[in-house]
Order: sequence, then structure tokens, then C-alpha cells
Amino acid sequence: MTKISKRHTDNKDLVDAEKKYDIEEAITILKDATNAKFEESIDVAINLGIDGKLSDQNVRGSAILPNGSGKNIRVIVFAEGEDAEAAKSAGADEVGMDDLAEKIKSGFSDFELVISTPSSMKIVGQLGQILGPKGVMPNPKDGTVTKNIKDAVNNAKKGQAMFRNDKGGIIHCSIGKLNFSEQAIKENFKSLIDEIKKNRPASAKGIFIKMITLSSTMGPGLKLKEN
Repeated sequence: MTKISKRHTDNKDLVDAEKKYDIEEAITILKDATNAKFEESIDVAINLGIDGKLSDQNVRGSAILPNGSGKNIRVIVFAEGEDAEAAKSAGADEVGMDDLAEKIKSGFSDFELVISTPSSMKIVGQLGQILGPKGVMPNPKDGTVTKNIKDAVNNAKKGQAMFRNDKGGIIHCSIGKLNFSEQAIKENFKSLIDEIKKNRPASAKGIFIKMITLSSTMGPGLKLKEN
């Protein structure tokens, strides 16, 4: 028999499973529920009215979080010449071309985001079997294949939420830390939702955002009222 932790029981008592909460109330409950010994993340699960198995209904993009993500994102960049210098000046952790590709093939994986210039994709494309399963293959839709390398690195370092629905049509995303102020969490949440709405596929019919659940790493999940 699975043992239910005291934290799980206490958190469950804080939440009405049938209720949909205002964002402010949900944040308050999550802050009251915190008892972990680390800075918990604030996570959002967004159930979309799409068929995630159809390529023309997939939703993918990125949202700039005005108050940052609370994480130090390690960014590597495939670029050369002036673009490489721009990436370095913006704070990229690794910059290269063939040398960086060989490093990754040899097992280097200390990064969370890969950015590439369009011309460098001929090299990055060779890494598809490595970067694809990790979910970090650069793509123009989320701004990770771009001619504006400096802004892409700056946005990633300041705080950016990359989103992509799974096969069930659900987007899972982190929008900050539980120790952020209520206002900061609300602003980051709004930025993400607004950007997802902008990426609604033309072929998606009916209700686009069906359900939103807000949670913390160790806390309960709370259904939110529709915006």
C-alpha cells in the first residue's frame, strides 16, 4: 500500500477539488501550503481544446516573463562571426559551430536552451537525435532560430517560458518561484496566457483554453477560473 505523506494530506485539505479559484486566491493558498526546504517553482498546466496528434493544431512558442523565471538558464548558441560575438556579449554560456556540435556528440549536456542562426541549422540539424528527445531542438516558432541572436539570448537570460503542448493537448510550464510576490506571479501568468492565445491554431475549433491548473513543486493543484 502506498504511504500518503503528511504534506500531501495537509495540502489536500487546503483545496476544494470541485472549485475554480481566482488567481489571487490560488497564489495565497500555494504560499500558505509551502513547507519544502527549497524554493519551489510555480507551475501551470493548460488543457487546450486541440488534437495534439495533429501537426496543424500543435501550439508552440515562447513568452517573456516580465519578472523573470527565478532560474539561471544555461544557453548555448550556434553562430559565427558577428553573431557569435553578439551571443557572447549577451551572456551565452557556450558559443560555437562544428566544435560545439562535436562537444555535444561527445556527451556535453550542461544546458537548458539551444539557440541558432538560420545559417547554422545545417550543423544543428545533425544533432536532431540528441537535441530532439531533450526538447531543445531550435525552432523558429519559439524564437530559438533567429537572426537576432543578441535579443534571443537576452530574453532567455532575463526569463522566458518556452511552451509546447504534449500529445494530450496540455502545456506544462513554469512561471517563476513561490517566493515571488503575488503581483509578479500574476504578471508572469498573464504574459504566458496571452502568448498562448496568440498562437491559437486556425484549425482549432470551439473552446481553446479548456482548463488551467496552478500548482507549486510540492503543493496542491488548483483549478483556475476562466479569464
